[in-house]
Amino acid sequence: MSRKYFGTDGIRGRVGQGAITPDFVLKLGWAAGKVLAERFEGSKLILIGKDTRTSGYMFESALQAGLINAGVDVGLLGPMPTPAIAYLSRTFQAQAGIVISASHNPFHDNGIKFFSGTGTKLPDDIELAIEAQLDEPMETSSALGKARRIADAAGRYIEFCKGTVPWGFSLKGLKLVLDCANGATYHIAPQVFRELGADVDAMFVEPDGENINRGCGSTHPEKLQARVLDSGADLGIAFDGDGDRVLFVDHKGELIDGDEILYIIARHQHAYAGGCAGVVGTLMSNFGFEKALQKLDVPFVRANVGDRYVIEAMRKNGWVLGGENSGHIICSDVTTTGDGVIAALQVLKALITEGVCLNDSKQGMRKFPQTMINVRHGGHFDLQAPAIVAAVAAAEAELAETGRVLLRPSGTEPLVRVMVEGEDLPLVNRLANELAAQVEQALNG
Repeated sequence: MSRKYFGTDGIRGRVGQGAITPDFVLKLGWAAGKVLAERFEGSKLILIGKDTRTSGYMFESALQAGLINAGVDVGLLGPMPTPAIAYLSRTFQAQAGIVISASHNPFHDNGIKFFSGTGTKLPDDIELAIEAQLDEPMETSSALGKARRIADAAGRYIEFCKGTVPWGFSLKGLKLVLDCANGATYHIAPQVFRELGADVDAMFVEPDGENINRGCGSTHPEKLQARVLDSGADLGIAFDGDGDRVLFVDHKGELIDGDEILYIIARHQHAYAGGCAGVVGTLMSNFGFEKALQKLDVPFVRANVGDRYVIEAMRKNGWVLGGENSGHIICSDVTTTGDGVIAALQVLKALITEGVCLNDSKQGMRKFPQTMINVRHGGHFDLQAPAIVAAVAAAEAELAETGRVLLRPSGTEPLVRVMVEGEDLPLVNRLANELAAQVEQALNG
């Protein structure tokens, strides 16, 4: 059955366009309430959290009305990071948790994401059942649900984050700069790190409904880099708008991406935590990251881009660590989904245990140069065409064991992304341009 509304990361789009309208969200709440109430016994509670976008108030009210109309009780969490909704869904033994957020996108976008009562993404069959219910006429339940605001939600999540590091763990003496992207971590992350003893300088913690991710956060870390250098801080930490991604800045102002974060955590587990069974990356993970793990004899596999696919691969292999170079890091030994605050704490735990600074900690991994060229296509393409297969094989042969080639269709634009990575930048650039030209010829004549 094809999907009509749900993508790999829920429902997302420009506010007022497509599916993201108040009328649709009202009916989505009703449809989700109906399906979940029929599928699961026990609690009739569904939690709703949101980031700091102005449109979140409108969609929160619409979802609440739809759920109550379906006979479901609602717990309102207010502005909370996406991973906090996953955690609180487990804590309250709710049927589900709903997140109103468009993550790292601008304020005029928004979206709806669901978590199950166990803090994981809803199974495909449940999402498809909700889509089918959306096509049915909305009826009012004979027993309406009720709503209540959960006042201590932030405090509960702060204590959970602190509990993911060992008893007695302290950040005393460490000067941190936090960039909270004017998003959902603005009232969470500073508290977590301060209560663990750090000297915290918090930036972009004054959301106004429209400034989320604007020139700040993990997608725009330039101001954080400057603040770390100007203040002489030990390091900086940047979150995205909904708090499920994190990037670091070291004391030299250098950006530490998701691949390097995964390497630091994996190396620490390998040396101090009884070993690292393996790591899941994505098709976009840097080849230098893969090579660095090979030197540690830590297994590595690549999944498709998207946390859903990373988590699937982690479960398949029985591993607890995975993520993306964007900074979406999953540490499933301590939580169920990508969590920027918890991933940051895992990195800090490694640094403090090993007695090293962030810049030194990443030195075992060298990122390989990467060149990506977008090739536009007319809507119909075949990446297995003989000419393309032959061109890829020739490029891979020239790279030998020093690099890799990836052709990946864009999920949102009529583009094929041609990427080449390798140790030798001039060779990488030449092969990328040659391969892109051959892909262009094969796709568009």
